[in-house]
Amino acid sequence: MEVLSNGKTWLIASLLIAGLLVPIFVHDVYLRHLFIISFVYGIVAASWDLTLGYAGIFNFAHIAFFGVGVYAAGLSAKLLGVDPWIAMLVGAGAASTAAAIVALPVARLQGVYVVLVTFAFSQLIMQLVINQSDITGGTQGMVRVPTIWLPDYNFLRDNKLGFYYVAFALLVATTACLHWLVRSEFGLSIRALRDNEDYSASRGIPVAWQRLKALVASAFFAGLAGGFYVIYVRVASPEVFDFSTVSLVLSMVLVGGTSSIYGPLFAALVLTFISEGFANINNFAEGRHMLVAAIMIIVLLFFPKGIGSAFRARPQESLSR
Repeated sequence: MEVLSNGKTWLIASLLIAGLLVPIFVHDVYLRHLFIISFVYGIVAASWDLTLGYAGIFNFAHIAFFGVGVYAAGLSAKLLGVDPWIAMLVGAGAASTAAAIVALPVARLQGVYVVLVTFAFSQLIMQLVINQSDITGGTQGMVRVPTIWLPDYNFLRDNKLGFYYVAFALLVATTACLHWLVRSEFGLSIRALRDNEDYSASRGIPVAWQRLKALVASAFFAGLAGGFYVIYVRVASPEVFDFSTVSLVLSMVLVGGTSSIYGPLFAALVLTFISEGFANINNFAEGRHMLVAAIMIIVLLFFPKGIGSAFRARPQESLSR
């Protein structure tokens, strides 16, 4: 296993402490909301990078997995009476199941064919949600989804303090799991497949099986984020499948840097505040998308591999395994 350097350890510890202290200094409910949404997007972006950056799979169904998590958790909590805490895991499991279905054709495809199949799947899921209006609410969405609770504690009356710490805990747990995954033998194998599939296959790495595991693992975290999202906002809407959501999260991955767990997390925090913050400014609600696009272009001009590449250790600086 790779051991973190002292500098990186102190940096991560400082960020963890800063994350824990944010609600103490930030009392504005809307700012806390932006932090929560940025944590959700951070989980989705970082988990997308597992397939897009590390495995080299041009997976455009990742936001669909997020949407599956949203609706699976929302429906199980509202219609089936499942405890909202458990419903979040139901969303993660449903997203992983959907990814396993997608992996059947994708595992043996390459290039543009993977893009076409995954994009078609996301459109199929969106149409399914819209057409099954008796269950999902259709274009009107599903409202008043039950939310999480604890004995003698009301999450709806604490100015989003509880939701902040739950979202932050999910972000930390997801980051730790992804960090472990990409540095495990599995992570090494999918990077080998990304760099040279034919050579890796000749060395005994099962291409289809590793791709399936990468898709299922990344979808699990996206579905978990979707499950928390619907429990938090208490609304499930087809808008989660919109191209605007896809482009925003993809911008976070590209700006943060592919093959970088921490880059997309940082980009998610910055771009969420820019996108959501400017959405409430008069005469600038539509221009926020252009601003995000401009930021992405500028970053990629100076850092083609994203801002994460600026902080990536050189090979000689990497610690021994």
